[in-house]
Amino acid sequence: MKSKHLLIIGFIAVLTMAFCQSAFAKDRIVYGGGPAGGTFQVVANAIQVYDPIKEVAEFKVQAQSSAGSVENLRKTNSGRQQMSVVYSGHVYLGRNGMMKNDTKKYEDVLAVAWLYGAPAQLVTRADSGIKSIKDLVGKKVGVGNAGSGAFANCELFFSHLGVWDKVERNAMGYNDAAQAFGNNQLDAFWLFTAFPSGAVIMAAQTNDIALVNLDADAKASGFYDKFPYFSKLSVPANTYKGVDYESPSFQDSALWVANSKVSADVVYKMLSLIYTDEGLAHMKQQKKTFKYMAIATGADGIVTPFHPGAEKFWKEKGSL
Repeated sequence: MKSKHLLIIGFIAVLTMAFCQSAFAKDRIVYGGGPAGGTFQVVANAIQVYDPIKEVAEFKVQAQSSAGSVENLRKTNSGRQQMSVVYSGHVYLGRNGMMKNDTKKYEDVLAVAWLYGAPAQLVTRADSGIKSIKDLVGKKVGVGNAGSGAFANCELFFSHLGVWDKVERNAMGYNDAAQAFGNNQLDAFWLFTAFPSGAVIMAAQTNDIALVNLDADAKASGFYDKFPYFSKLSVPANTYKGVDYESPSFQDSALWVANSKVSADVVYKMLSLIYTDEGLAHMKQQKKTFKYMAIATGADGIVTPFHPGAEKFWKEKGSL
């Protein structure tokens, strides 16, 4: 009889413990970043370690490294990651079944906020005579690392203009390209990164450089109509030594995204904490790339549907 009572008491204790754990358990928000050391991972880490985020009772953010934008798109869509950083272009292409060699539609990835822009830059020598993409035919061009966003966007743009298979392509990182350019092994090299770029600064130390007007080619070819997630911008005059003119270009945008099943309250709460003066100062301390994050820019560069929690937040702020 005694052992029976002990069994009942033990059973009640287990149930009580389980109830308490479930009552006080935090929802886990896995936030997909990117490769170690990359800007995507800095975003995820920065949000995870921000004290007001850590102090929220309802959920816990866990930063998780990944291969980058495309993997984040797929994992967020499947719910293996609740939030991620994904390029606007991949969100758009994925939603419409237009990914390269992948016709699946990734419709459960919804926009939360614009984070920063990644602009295209094409560096040539000032005396090269290269004024447009079509002038690259037959030239040696650095096109970014194979598998990188830079390479993918170079292939997209050059293919759109019909020159991808007409240039001598060299797949390499930015610094290697700048060095090869300095040694006259390349006629030009392509970047898809924030300016000023250290690689372009390096190239300008050994050569008189020029930046090609990429916006002119994009506009004339209907590039913006076909790929509406790209937006126009210019590299300001004197960003680089010897380039004393504004150079029109275009950019993709890195977006904070969330799975459609994530609670609207969670998304709204996280935005409310990050998009304060203190939250934005915290982000900028992590990396200068985030200097344009603001209430005014939070809904920029987004051509796909917002998460309901984000839509509520940005409408309240007057940004939507």
